[in-house]
Amino acid sequence: MIDVHCHLEQKDFAKDLDSAIERARKVGIKALITCCANPKDFERSLEIAEKYKNYVFLTGSVHPIHVPEFTDEEISEFLEKLKDLKKRKMLIGIGETGLDYYWVKDERQRERQKQVFLLHIELAKKLKLPLIVHSRESNSDTAKILETVGYEKVLWHFFGDKSLTEWLIENGYKASFNTLLLKSKTHKKIVKKLPLEQILLETDAPWLGFGKRNEPSAIVKVAERIGEIKKLSFEEVWQVCGENAKKFFGLKI
Repeated sequence: MIDVHCHLEQKDFAKDLDSAIERARKVGIKALITCCANPKDFERSLEIAEKYKNYVFLTGSVHPIHVPEFTDEEISEFLEKLKDLKKRKMLIGIGETGLDYYWVKDERQRERQKQVFLLHIELAKKLKLPLIVHSRESNSDTAKILETVGYEKVLWHFFGDKSLTEWLIENGYKASFNTLLLKSKTHKKIVKKLPLEQILLETDAPWLGFGKRNEPSAIVKVAERIGEIKKLSFEEVWQVCGENAKKFFGLKI
């Protein structure tokens, strides 16, 4: 099994990252994919990926909520850094990138998000890397952009739009689910409908711990919940979702 989306560079892990990673290993997690979603965190994210090489893997992007913090030139420079990381075989995906209308209300910045999203998609296509999508209160626009660009290697992180479930299945996209599945009826309905082969597991740690810090080992609970929903054994969910992640990200582990 693989936690396909967490944020190990966050200050929440500053004091005990070694311990959190050891707990992940003990429950049978074979790899962690940490997402650098802010250029300001780039050096720390790279440091973590290098320290835990072949266990922690890295994706990178400018998250839509951070787009207003950077100039077009700064974003371009960061995307060039990601190209260099790919050459050094230190980058396995582009994202999380997309649209966020929950935190960003300014229409000009929303339009700018779309342009930056397109830049990330083009980079993913050029580098032939998976694209990890973020969408919050912007699902319709996000789906329209994905349809326009026609890229197939897409993982919709934290997917939760029941109305787009059939669309996601038809396009062959992957969707990842986290600890919110333990509470959300909507996510339960989506998981029930999605083929297991299109499901990946994530934690989005350190967030979604419901009053405490979340961490990668929590995907065990997510896998158990998926088994209950789909009437499958924990072992089958654990194995299939892990293989889905390995194949999607091209991991040799």
